[in-house]
Amino acid sequence: MHDTTRPSTPSSPRPSRRGVLAATATLTAALAVGTGAGTAEAAARPDERRLRALLSRMTLEEKVGQLFVMRVYGHSATDPDQADIDANLTEIGVRTAAELVAKYRVGGIIYFTWAHNTRDPQQIAALSNGIQRASLQQPRGLPVLIATDQEHGIVCRVGKPATLFPGAMAVGASGSVPDARALGRISGTELRAMGINQDYSPDADVNVNPANPVIGVRSFGADPDAVARLVAAEVKGYQGARVAATAKHFPGHGDTAVDSHYGFPVITHSREVWEELDAVPFRAAIRAGIDSVMTAHIQFPALDDSGDPATLSHPILTGILRGELGYDGVVITDSLGMQGVRTKYGDDRVPVLALKAGVDQLLNPPDLDVAWHAVLDAVRGGELTEARLDESILRILRMKARRGLFEDPYVSERQVAHRVGTPEHLAEADRIAERTTTLLVNEGRLLPLSRRSHRTLLVVGADPASPSGTTGPPTGVLAAALTELGFTATALSTGTAPSAAVIDRAVAAARDADAVVVATYNVTAGSAQRTLVERLTATGRPVVALAVRNPYDVAQLPSVPAYLASYSWTDVELRAAARVIAGRVRPRGKLPVPVQRADDPSRVLYPIGYGLSY
Repeated sequence: MHDTTRPSTPSSPRPSRRGVLAATATLTAALAVGTGAGTAEAAARPDERRLRALLSRMTLEEKVGQLFVMRVYGHSATDPDQADIDANLTEIGVRTAAELVAKYRVGGIIYFTWAHNTRDPQQIAALSNGIQRASLQQPRGLPVLIATDQEHGIVCRVGKPATLFPGAMAVGASGSVPDARALGRISGTELRAMGINQDYSPDADVNVNPANPVIGVRSFGADPDAVARLVAAEVKGYQGARVAATAKHFPGHGDTAVDSHYGFPVITHSREVWEELDAVPFRAAIRAGIDSVMTAHIQFPALDDSGDPATLSHPILTGILRGELGYDGVVITDSLGMQGVRTKYGDDRVPVLALKAGVDQLLNPPDLDVAWHAVLDAVRGGELTEARLDESILRILRMKARRGLFEDPYVSERQVAHRVGTPEHLAEADRIAERTTTLLVNEGRLLPLSRRSHRTLLVVGADPASPSGTTGPPTGVLAAALTELGFTATALSTGTAPSAAVIDRAVAAARDADAVVVATYNVTAGSAQRTLVERLTATGRPVVALAVRNPYDVAQLPSVPAYLASYSWTDVELRAAARVIAGRVRPRGKLPVPVQRADDPSRVLYPIGYGLSY
């Protein structure tokens, strides 16, 4: 559950703009914040001369620090809880975020829920201001890129009361470019109000593998052109709100059956397939003026046959991304703590090899001291040149300048509550979600359910771990939403692997209801969830199934009379699905991925673009 308690420490006053400018060596980057037009973002260029002058005054140690984006525990930059101090000392060798900035001069910090960085908007704003203040107080005071993974859907680090949107595949089901752009604009506006100025979103992977364990619904879909349109729209939305967007995971993570957090995936696409499939959304992101591109810890033999992960591949990052695609923005690694990048090389070699490959930002190494000194020693020993570091740091400084961080890196802690989770933003999220729910099966026109014929409902099914966008298990959220819509709905969580006893209990409860709504989560041929749904259907009660993650579940459940897909189990998507079930809105979503037959995966059961209405 997301912790929404407020910190006990008082907020600090907002420094004056004059003080900020003095602390940043009088460097201002006059920006005309644009929304993206033509082939580049409509924003003024940073003052290149002043950026280069600033770079020339930096020490080698400062330059090395600017390359790193690091995690840190705690809700406060200077006064975290004791448990977070202990965690920082154990993992990083510092007590606080302020000490991290002072010791290593890191150019970026990444926020995580589990690191207790994101309790509530006012706390996040105060933490962000504290980090900026600590950095600006150092010699050549440099603003910090404060980043997080706010993809929406199943990956959110900032929870309620922030506005939470449907995830990428749900937006793909709507196919709406204006909705994608609005999502980026609103989410970017709220992130910026909390002092977060870089978002590791959108996901530009084309998900063509139903078994993909790490991308899946994080992708907009399987049609590269559709994915490209939506990626570009989100980029323009985020960057129009002065938040650096990040297209990930280059050169494309959409056709893997291995999670690169825990293994080393291999993409077997030919170069021609890559050009027609994986490359298309990244080209669109570059045309939209994307600030940063994140690498993938995957092997791609058709692009580089060395066996190295793309993160460490000079042919992929410098040869293709920079040379062939013409990208000169910031390249950031995926987390350096992931197994996919640590399989071949030790933690002291990975950051050096990444820089040699063409990377600019090194994200979240498992041991910062080892990684920091490895880069420093590589320069002193001649393996890396200081000129090579300057190339990356200049790109990073340009990105900071484009996003207004030299001009004004601080945020108003007093105003954040009026800018985050506003009624207008929340209403827009609900409207976007209503265009995503996809109806795949509706035998006998079971849906919408009638409050006369189906007054009492039993809501059962999967109970996956809750992302930040949820207030409880899917069954509880669905039951509450349906009750608000005039039904009498009772929740019974059966989990993702219900036992025989749990299934028996659900079947018995179904006999006392007028209809059953069952949430499914990644159903396979031998899944106990499949047994649950078949037993519920056999009771003779009307059964409505809702896939709360992958839409592929429907292929495993041919007996269900009504089937919908919400693409996630966050509140905004579950409430939208409830309104469809109740007939308050019509289903308008269309499948952004094909669903293959369970008995013959070479044949398509439901194609891209399929979706019913009533």
